[in-house]
This record gives sequence, structure tokens and C-alpha cells, in this order.
Amino acid sequence: MRNPNNLSGHILPTSGAMLGVCMTVISIVKLTQTNRGIAYWVDDLLALDALIFLASSIFSYLSIRSNSKTVYFEDIADKFFMLALICMGAAVLLLTYEIV
Repeated sequence: MRNPNNLSGHILPTSGAMLGVCMTVISIVKLTQTNRGIAYWVDDLLALDALIFLASSIFSYLSIRSNSKTVYFEDIADKFFMLALICMGAAVLLLTYEIV
């Protein structure tokens, strides 16, 4: 097993902030949407994205709180975080094409 490299200390606050960003963008999309085109998919994707960021936050917190020197929870948090970033990138592309 490799030693923890303290990624969880960075993932936890960033995941929490990105969770807030997802919720803010969902609110803005809900307020400004006039039809149910791509905006429907954007807010659903961002809701899923918020849940993935939440999972990343939870596993990051578990990694910080665990007494073990393994990086099991940290690796899971890192994978969830990267998946959430990819989903957010997809939502940005969808939202951009909805606006243009």
C-alpha cells in the first residue's frame, strides 16, 4: 500500500464548493429556461454531478478521519472528483450550445 498524499485535504473543500456551484447553476437554469430543450438535460446532469461531488466529499472526509495509513478512501474520493469534473464539463458544453 502506498502512503496517503493528503489529497483529501484539497478534495474536501473543493468538492463542497463545486457542489454549491452545481446548485447555483441549476437554480439559474430553472429561472431562465423558456423551453424544455437542452436545459432539461443540463439541470439533470448537474443534479447528478452534485451527487457525485457529494460522494467525493464524503469519501474525502472519511479519508481524513480514518486512522489507517492506506489511501483507500482517498483514491475513491479522487475518482469521484474526476468523474464529477468530467460531468461538469459536459454540462458546460450543453449549456453553451443552449445559449448560442
